[in-house]
Amino acid sequence: MSDLSARGSAAAVTWRRSGPATRRRSPARRRIRRALGRLGVCLLVAIELYPLVWLVLQSFKTTAEFNSSPAWSLPNSLYFHNWVAAWQGHIGTYFKNSLIAVFPSLAMIIVLSAAAAFAIEVMRWRGRNLTLLVFIAGILIPLQMILLPLFTVYFHLGLIDSLWGLIIAYTGTGLPLGVFLMAGYFRVVPRELLEAATLDGASIYQAFTHVVLPVVFNAMLTVAVVEFFFIWNDLLLSLTFISSDSKRTIQPGLLNFATNFGQVNWGPTFAAISMTVLPTLALYLILNKRVMRGLTAGSVKG
Repeated sequence: MSDLSARGSAAAVTWRRSGPATRRRSPARRRIRRALGRLGVCLLVAIELYPLVWLVLQSFKTTAEFNSSPAWSLPNSLYFHNWVAAWQGHIGTYFKNSLIAVFPSLAMIIVLSAAAAFAIEVMRWRGRNLTLLVFIAGILIPLQMILLPLFTVYFHLGLIDSLWGLIIAYTGTGLPLGVFLMAGYFRVVPRELLEAATLDGASIYQAFTHVVLPVVFNAMLTVAVVEFFFIWNDLLLSLTFISSDSKRTIQPGLLNFATNFGQVNWGPTFAAISMTVLPTLALYLILNKRVMRGLTAGSVKG
């Protein structure tokens, strides 16, 4: 027994001696891990920002600098004439056409998807699950498969080379994703809110507009931002249904812009691309927090 107690005392002394050293090493390890984590984040940020910074800097180069200096070199001075030439190259018209096509499409997508998702998830009627499956199936259909039938319908309706045709196409192709996302958000809305509104005498339409919509406002904003980037960056539909230069949206307009200037005036081309990218990036940075809250709203039961 004395030997066992002696060994236990020796082990306790050894543990006491090694304990503080271990505790002293732990903060150092945590600092190293934290520093490595910050270094990794900085590296990822640099990788993400470098193409954008390079794009903007290229827009300030002259034609002589493009021909004589490497592509990664900095401009000698800020040559703002490229931005003036880009704006005069119908970029303003392309912006206007994109805004005309995007915002009516977004308004109809948000209104129709919110109403459809409310009917599917909140109201009780036969076939609502099948209806949701139909909308989900619409997400799985490639856009290329509907181009030819849609072009035929538009040709007979006189909607070719019309912004109204683009608005209808954007609304129809954006609704499946909008309904699917909004259904997830309506699924977690507390039913007690609707019961309280019903007890207060509100109709189903009043409960939808005055009770449910304010609750899912961040979710609607998230859907709007997601659909906005899909529509703003669309090239296929606009190239298919728009033929005149005066009605082109921003993406085919940029393609046509680069073709017109060729390989000589890269400065105005980079300036035009910067004009397209920077406003969308600023919009996302402004709405970033609301978008993040909206993305997590449908993942937790309310």
